[in-house]
Amino acid sequence: MAFALLTLLSAVVGVTLCYPAAFEDLGANGSKCNRTSIRFLALGDWGGLPSAPYVTTVQITTAQEMSKVAEQMGADFILALGDNFYYKGVESVDSPRFQETFESVYTSKYLRVPWYVVAGNHDHAGNVTAQIEYSQRSDRWKFPSYYYELNFLIPNTGKTLTIIMLDTVMLCGHSDDFTDEKPRGPLRAVDANRQLVWLQDRLARSKADFLLVAGHYPVWSVSEHGPTKCLLKKLRPLLIKHNVTSYLCGHDHNLQYLEESGVGYVVSGAGNFVDPDFSHFDHVPKDSLKYFNGQESTKGGFVHAEVTNSMLFLTYFQSKGTSLFRTVLSQRKFG
Repeated sequence: MAFALLTLLSAVVGVTLCYPAAFEDLGANGSKCNRTSIRFLALGDWGGLPSAPYVTTVQITTAQEMSKVAEQMGADFILALGDNFYYKGVESVDSPRFQETFESVYTSKYLRVPWYVVAGNHDHAGNVTAQIEYSQRSDRWKFPSYYYELNFLIPNTGKTLTIIMLDTVMLCGHSDDFTDEKPRGPLRAVDANRQLVWLQDRLARSKADFLLVAGHYPVWSVSEHGPTKCLLKKLRPLLIKHNVTSYLCGHDHNLQYLEESGVGYVVSGAGNFVDPDFSHFDHVPKDSLKYFNGQESTKGGFVHAEVTNSMLFLTYFQSKGTSLFRTVLSQRKFG
């Protein structure tokens, strides 16, 4: 009996020590001897159109520039920050939208890397489970669950990167862009609470040198949707408490960078449309906004990130081929 109890206790301890999940494989790029960083692209609100031609000019030009930047600067993976299929997501895993809006657009070999996906409000208007199931059909579409954690070893540095992927619609509720409806609360409180408890646990456990959180809704934004009250209440205190490096999102269709209480806030929502709206400028902390671009002449944009042994470099690109803005964040400090 005592032996059996000891065996059970050892198993429990073993499970605890095995947390978090295994490190993601960076593939051939990650194994090169001269690699000392991880590079990725962050792209939100890229989801084409529900009828022919199923794409927008902004989406096409953004995809082309993403390929060029990935070739020149490197991209081990891509964070797809929601609103993957306008305007009502997909209905089933057999939807032709996967081919029309995703596979047939991002065709460059430099974009044939893992796409780590979260759902946006337009995705929740359809069947998010179908998008999760598509992970079994595509060699690059990685959407294992509504929310999940990614862990990476930064090559040849001994440093680590963790990215926590959230479903902010499940957490805060649906929103309707056509009526400017704000999230009014989660559809199922039990699901929202379960995700929040999971998030609190993952943040508390994390010893990563760089800790990023990604979702669809913004915490801070100066544009049409503005700050998300639910995230200001539920997420922002956790980002500050646990010394999160940066929060990445979409939802507003432009490029923004804000810094507040030691956290960098990235809005990268210009993958399919571009919106110059600036109506919530007075609704973010004074001097927090460091960069904003919603000019239609940019023809869209995205963010390139590089994580080294001590720094996170963020570079904003427009689809016309120009670097717009660059900033640097330091690794987390403990104690």
